[in-house]
Parts: sequence; structure tokens; C-alpha cells
Amino acid sequence: MPPLKIYNFLSRKKEVFRPIKKGLVGFYACGPTVYDYAHIGNLRTYIFEDVLRRTLEYAGYKLKHVMNITDVDDKIIARARLAQKNIGDFSAPYKTAFFGDIKKINILPAWKYPEATRHIPEMVKMAKRLLRKKIAYPAKDGIYFDISKFKSYGRLANPRPGDRKDFVIWKYAKKNEPFWRSPFGPGRPGWHLECSAMSMKYLGESFDIHAGGVDLLFPHHENEIAQSEGATGKKFVKYFVEGEHLLVNGKKMSKSLGNIFTLRDLERRNFNPLAFRYLVLSAHYRSQLNFTWESLKAAENSLERLQEFVLSLKLTETKFRSITDRNLVSGKAFQKAICDDLNTPKALAVVYAVMNEYYTNKEKFDARAVLALLYDFDKVLGLGLAGIAPKAPPPEALKLLKEREAARKSGDFKKADKIREKIRRLGWQIKDTRTGPELIHA
Repeated sequence: MPPLKIYNFLSRKKEVFRPIKKGLVGFYACGPTVYDYAHIGNLRTYIFEDVLRRTLEYAGYKLKHVMNITDVDDKIIARARLAQKNIGDFSAPYKTAFFGDIKKINILPAWKYPEATRHIPEMVKMAKRLLRKKIAYPAKDGIYFDISKFKSYGRLANPRPGDRKDFVIWKYAKKNEPFWRSPFGPGRPGWHLECSAMSMKYLGESFDIHAGGVDLLFPHHENEIAQSEGATGKKFVKYFVEGEHLLVNGKKMSKSLGNIFTLRDLERRNFNPLAFRYLVLSAHYRSQLNFTWESLKAAENSLERLQEFVLSLKLTETKFRSITDRNLVSGKAFQKAICDDLNTPKALAVVYAVMNEYYTNKEKFDARAVLALLYDFDKVLGLGLAGIAPKAPPPEALKLLKEREAARKSGDFKKADKIREKIRRLGWQIKDTRTGPELIHA
């Protein structure tokens, strides 16, 4: 397998991935803020992060994958107040929905899902550290980080001078808002502090990869670097990997345009959630992806074609030799694509080259070896190919199959042939086996 190269936003170039500790990767991803359902732009980011995680494991690394859950912030507090609930009761259904969504799009579970409200002591400890070093200072409404004390501020996102501002790490309590006690007064953590404290608790003061969407580069990731390195004096993260925006009909998602969609909206239109995953894989994670209902339908059609190919291989009886005994587009082409900064469009092209070559020269190939190859690719793609099962035939087709068997046993082969044709028109074929006839999807 070739060396894995990923685009590092710290250097603004592709770099060969080399973990801090040999064979072990510390990987932190910004997770959901649970004030609403995750929209498809969020899900695109989670899918790209899942592909990165799968690629690292495919390359033989062991991972500590951490994804936070922000369960206290301004939006959650405002929405909970409108709903007349405390923030815990308000956010609970959205946490549940998040885990349901990522399961439907086949995202592997992280090692840890730390929630902000359960890690307040770690955040207080970090704020105390920054105050002790005089990198943070008290103000009227909270504790602020002094960016003038961190000389390399801006090295990640290179923000304009007017956007470089001291930022809050601890907000003093306001009336009718949740708060926690601390040595510097009751309040709650700032958003940036939450991620720094939780990532370092589980991955250490320096770790390998921090992933998220490009919209988080500034100020969130920039501020994480400043406060983390300000507190520890060590390099916070080696690689920052960021996914591009998802557009809807060429425009950014916004409530005013009514173009914010969730997985529920896709399912209401009877789309398979994995069709959305396929659509995401069809574009490079660092390119903007334009979502339309037509593009989703095209992705679903392509996914179904691939699923039908996998089913046909499962139902093909061939003498199994081995995955290496094949005259196919090499698996090395897939590895080359995925190791080149997660080039999933090229990786999918390899999958379809395998499919087309098989259909062109079926007699040359071992179906089970091809199937094993596709399963190997799917360790990265995550399209659930191994779990594909034949569709259950409808009662009408099963009834006709019994009638055909009765006709054959009575010697009425003309009637049996007519029934076979009726079954074919229903979209099914009859496969005669040693144990009797079976229906397979045409």
C-alpha cells in the first residue's frame, strides 16, 4: 500500500501522514451541537471524517477516535428557553437522532463521545492554567484569551487583522441560564475551550489529527490552537484536515431560502440514506458538493447498480480460487486513489472498472474473488456491500412458482413456460437447483 498523503491546512499542502506514535493515531473530530437535527451539510463532514478513519484503519493503524458533543451553548440555551425545558431535556432527543442518523449512513462509532456538560472540571482546570500564565484575563462578562500573548496566532486560517480578537473562554453566569461554579465565578465554558479540554483529556496534549468542516477553521480551530498551545507550551495538533461546504442547488444552506435538509427529509422522499453517502463519496472532500434531488437520484441509481452487481456475484456458482487469482483492474489502483488525500471519486471509478471488466469477460473471472475484492474496497467506502441480501419475492411470484412446479410435475410444460414468463414480467427469474427451484431478482 502506498504512503497515505493528506492535505494539512497548517502547511496548506499534501503531506505524507506520519503519526506521533508509531502505529497509533489520535483523531479528534468536531461533533454535533445538539440544538436541532444534523443537516446534510453536517452529515457530509461526518462521512468524510469516517472515510479518513476507515482509510487509516485500512492502512493498518490503530485509532483513538474522539468526537465531541456540544450540549451547552448559546443556541441550545435559547432554544431550550423557548421550549420551556432545561438544556438536558431539550437536547436529549437530538442526541438520540444524531446517533440514529450516523448509523443509517454507516458511520463507524467513535471510541469516545465526550459531552461538554460532563467535562466542566477539565475546562475549569484549563482556564486556571491560562490565567496563571497571564495569557487570559478577567473582563466584565467573562474570562478572555489574550491573542497578543500568543505570537503565532493566525497561522492556521490567516484571518484579516480586523477579525483577530480576544475570545471568551469562560462566560460569567447570566440570569435564567445554566451555570457551573468555578474559582473565578459561576458561569459556563466558551465553545472553543470545550473542544480543547475534551480532546486533550482523551488524546493527550499533542495528538495527530483534528478534523472538521472548513467553516470551523476560523475562529474555532484557530482559537483551539492558541489556547491549547498557550496552556501546554506544546504543539497541539500535527494535521488539521477540513472538508468543504455542501451547497443546495448551488447556494449555501439557510433558513430564509428553505433549503436546509436533514436525513428525515431524504427518507420522506423514499431515498436510501446510503444513497446520500454514495453522493458524498462521488466528490472529493476538499471540493464543494452541490446537492440536488436529481444528483441524489443519480447516486441512488449508481448505488443500486453496484448492489445488484454484488448480488449477482453472490448468486454465481464458481470454483473459488483466491482474490489474487484474477485478471482485473488491480486493487493497487484503489489503494493509490484512497491514499492520495482520500480521492473517493477515483476510488469509485476503480470499483466500476472492476464491474465493467467482469461483465465484459465473465468467463475469465472467479465471481467470489471479485466479491472479496469489492468487500475489501468497502472497508473504506462503507456502502454496506457485505450486508446486501436478495429482495424477498412477492407472494404473487411465489404462488406462480408453485403453479409452475405443479404444471411441470403433471407434464404440462407449455403451461410451465407461460408461468415462467409471467414471473419474468414481475421482475424475477427461476433458478433450478438440486433442492428445487428458487426465485432470484432479475
